[in-house]
Amino acid sequence: MGPVGTAAVRDGGAALPGGFWAAVRVWLEKPQVANRRLCGAAIEAEGTVLLGESEEGSSRITAVPGGGTGEGPQGAAELSRLWREVSGHLPPSLTARGQPGSELRAVLRTLLPRARPAGPPAPPTKELVLQDVYNGTVTFLPLEENKEGKYQIKKCNTYEIQLMHIKDEEWSVSIVALSSEDWFSDGITYPKLAWLGNELLPKLAKWSVEQKHSEFRSTLSLISVAKYCKVYQDLKEKYKEMVKVWPEVTDPEKFVYEDVAIATYLLILWEEERKEKGLAKKQSFVDLGCGNGLLVHILSSEGHSGRGIDLRRRKIWDMYGPETHLEELSIMPGDSHLFPDTDWLIGNHSDELTPWIPVIAARSSYSCSYFVLPCCFFDFHGKYSRKQSKKTQYREYLDFVAQVGSVCGFHVEEDCLRIPSTKRVCLIGKNRTYPPTECALIDNQITRYIHNRQTCPVVACDRGVGFNHKDCSDVCKEAGSGLPENEMETSGRIWMPGFQPREKVEQIRNCAALPRDFVDDVVLNVANLLLNTVPQKSCSNTHGGNMNTWNQGESLSLREVAEHLNKETLKRLKSEYGGLQTLLKNNHQVFEVLNGRVHIRDWRKEKPSRKTKPEVKRCLSAEAYKTRLCWFFIHHPNGCALPSESCPYAHGTEELRQSKTIKKKKHTQ
Repeated sequence: MGPVGTAAVRDGGAALPGGFWAAVRVWLEKPQVANRRLCGAAIEAEGTVLLGESEEGSSRITAVPGGGTGEGPQGAAELSRLWREVSGHLPPSLTARGQPGSELRAVLRTLLPRARPAGPPAPPTKELVLQDVYNGTVTFLPLEENKEGKYQIKKCNTYEIQLMHIKDEEWSVSIVALSSEDWFSDGITYPKLAWLGNELLPKLAKWSVEQKHSEFRSTLSLISVAKYCKVYQDLKEKYKEMVKVWPEVTDPEKFVYEDVAIATYLLILWEEERKEKGLAKKQSFVDLGCGNGLLVHILSSEGHSGRGIDLRRRKIWDMYGPETHLEELSIMPGDSHLFPDTDWLIGNHSDELTPWIPVIAARSSYSCSYFVLPCCFFDFHGKYSRKQSKKTQYREYLDFVAQVGSVCGFHVEEDCLRIPSTKRVCLIGKNRTYPPTECALIDNQITRYIHNRQTCPVVACDRGVGFNHKDCSDVCKEAGSGLPENEMETSGRIWMPGFQPREKVEQIRNCAALPRDFVDDVVLNVANLLLNTVPQKSCSNTHGGNMNTWNQGESLSLREVAEHLNKETLKRLKSEYGGLQTLLKNNHQVFEVLNGRVHIRDWRKEKPSRKTKPEVKRCLSAEAYKTRLCWFFIHHPNGCALPSESCPYAHGTEELRQSKTIKKKKHTQ
């Protein structure tokens, strides 16, 4: 037995020992957050096992199914069989601590490696994890299958995580290898001892006292992680060529692999639904606000009949072929846009349609389900307005969309996707909370709810994903139910006449389309304001042996800068996204905006980033060299702080080079 490392932990917030077990749970369920070479872990079974043997010589065990993919009788039976095979070969350190009959919490997990760039992926490995709560230890027992098909412990790779109370607020977390001399490492499922001590141990110590309570569900909590990893790697390999031929200006790797991940999730979710309901035919779908259409293309290619609808056609649509059905159409929520023959409606970053998708699904048919991945915050009739300050805006908006689904009679489930996005929580409505005979009642309830959202503030209730639809009726009643009788009829109507879909041709409102003379005037005014504000900052300019001082000016808040601009200028800037801040950031040659304050940029302090900058961006920077005039050379009272040979901008027209880059017309996703 050899210690790998020990980390001292100071617990000023009374997080321990509970925080330690929460940290262990993270390492059990989500090892990929520490070990990036893992795709994840599948919890096959959980239960309570007893140390010692019965009179018959067989291990005594009480299998208690826990959460995860292996819960139920099969998971309990697997854990019981495994315990009988290995309980007689446990490490001495484990049996020495516990008395016969002592309870241990057992977790059987499968570690799932990520695909390697070259060669076949490493095989999954099983681990039996034994938690001794009384003694504050967790023992990880890697398992190998022998020729007879029975499991045995890979003793050379057994390790323990230990929590020890020193005194008062002082604790320690340690990792101990039970056979450090024979330790085997493949760098993936069997990490190096140095990694356990230098990488995993500090993370466990940090997690133990963080006391961070996530307001979201665990990632991939509704599906099998093992299946997800397998299907995701297969689809990623199958559709990786899309990255090379991506014709849009958006980042191909982000959008391709994000849509692959969403498609993976849906394919597994739908497979499980077919098993639950005994369906033979694959589900049909409609993706509302399908954007680049890649998700539609993948789902269609994997055997699901469906189509995508968006109000703007994308260039990439022409690359998919006739099997991928995409329509350029504006959706107005109403009876003319229902989908009675469709099994699932999808809203993947569907913007203003997001809150309408549960409504459209509910009114399309009793069997229609939905999947939404909310991103931008929209209500039924425009931008969503916050009602609470105790929650984040994102959490509050998710609760609103979940409430819409519940009002529509769905049992709403929430999950976190594994995608490269900060907005990765999805909401799923696949089961109803009411019998088919109550469809008319629910339809009237939906109408009242939408009417009340438009006419008066709705009382925001605490989050209750999946709560009974009768509770949602109370929400509608609290908001008021004085709806005229003729408004209850929805047949043939647009459900909200004031609804405005996005414009087909999206206006550029990021200050890039403002007249050049207007922008130049604002830049000059703001720069003079900063340069003439006292007291002035000066820095010695030693370039070329010249000891002149160069005026850096003062920093001002965006609010202070705005107060010095005339009303017409401010009015024009307010019509742009981001307003004054966006304009100043666009002119990064002159300004630096940090933490809401505006500074004159000092190019002498700019650090070269050649090591971290991608090759493509370095090439673009080289092509842009000396293709624009230096603002400081022309306008700054002290000229440019850099000599001509060091400045990336031209000091006079004689230095100007012709730009070789062609500006692309911007397209949306």
